[in-house]
Amino acid sequence: MWRTPGRFSLTAGCCCCCLPQDPLEDRQAWTQSVDKVLASKAGQVAFREFLRSEHSEENLQFWLACEDYKKIKSVPEMITCANRIYSDFVHTEAPRQINIDCQTREKISRNMSQPSPTSFDAAQKTIYCLMSRDCYPRFLNSDICARLLRTTPCLELI
Repeated sequence: MWRTPGRFSLTAGCCCCCLPQDPLEDRQAWTQSVDKVLASKAGQVAFREFLRSEHSEENLQFWLACEDYKKIKSVPEMITCANRIYSDFVHTEAPRQINIDCQTREKISRNMSQPSPTSFDAAQKTIYCLMSRDCYPRFLNSDICARLLRTTPCLELI
């Protein structure tokens, strides 16, 4: 299965110590672009918590699943993973259905019999743009992000 950021409750006032730590990480870099958030384990956790509060965490889950999918080299594994992504996120009855246009959804459906490394590229680009243009600016203005940017990790424990 694909990687997903852990479940932490940053909205419940949890301190930054709950986040995965990278001693070289600069959380201030998160304010530069959504790419900086997505490149950071702690950024992914914080962004996912924010998306969860907006009932749209499936966007990040789908984007991460696609990133993992593109790394698969084995055809049988690619087929299995493609079917899982399709049934979880793309299918019209998917439990975590993403918001993509019907042409993209139909194209993916037609290509599911022979998935390729690029099967989900158009949908992933759509979701990335949605997160970048819509969700990310709200994340930057959220209490979750503000709390994380002003808190120094683990100083509370020293």
